[in-house]
Amino acid sequence: MASLQPPLTELEELMSRLAVTIDGQTFEIEISQMPGNADPFAVTVDGEEVMVQVPRGAETTPMHWLIVGDRPYEIVMGDDLNWIKAWSGRHSLKIRDLEAAVRRQPSGDGRVKAPIPGLITRVLVQAKQEVAAGQPLLILEAMKMENEIRAPRAGFVTALRVEPGQTVGMGDVLVEIS
Repeated sequence: MASLQPPLTELEELMSRLAVTIDGQTFEIEISQMPGNADPFAVTVDGEEVMVQVPRGAETTPMHWLIVGDRPYEIVMGDDLNWIKAWSGRHSLKIRDLEAAVRRQPSGDGRVKAPIPGLITRVLVQAKQEVAAGQPLLILEAMKMENEIRAPRAGFVTALRVEPGQTVGMGDVLVEIS
């Protein structure tokens, strides 16, 4: 069984907008501020605000307790955050950072750089391919989250500097577009 400590630590490092898919149903979640202690914090799920609390000590046991609104929930999450188990059973889980493109710092010269260190899991374009502004170029996995890296402008892929399975550092050039 997984500990909630690594996922909570990872979530604290993420931006605040996530797409969470549970058994094929996707929810848009916004976290205004991660807690620094056991105080409740606001989470918006598909536009509806709820208060969430992680009781002290709950993050260090295999079985975790969350209080959402006034209701307690007992959960277990997979080490790689690909499943969650609750009273209703085990469910598939996929978490995607919706702010990955917002965090991207375009260089202005057509070079697309890694916004964070991670692993290239998919390359969605080829060299010499024409791309539109905003078109997905590749998937960068970081902190067990899939980050879609998009073209900052329209043009042609003049250099593809990564391949699936490659680890990249923050600021590494991934793709060049002219």
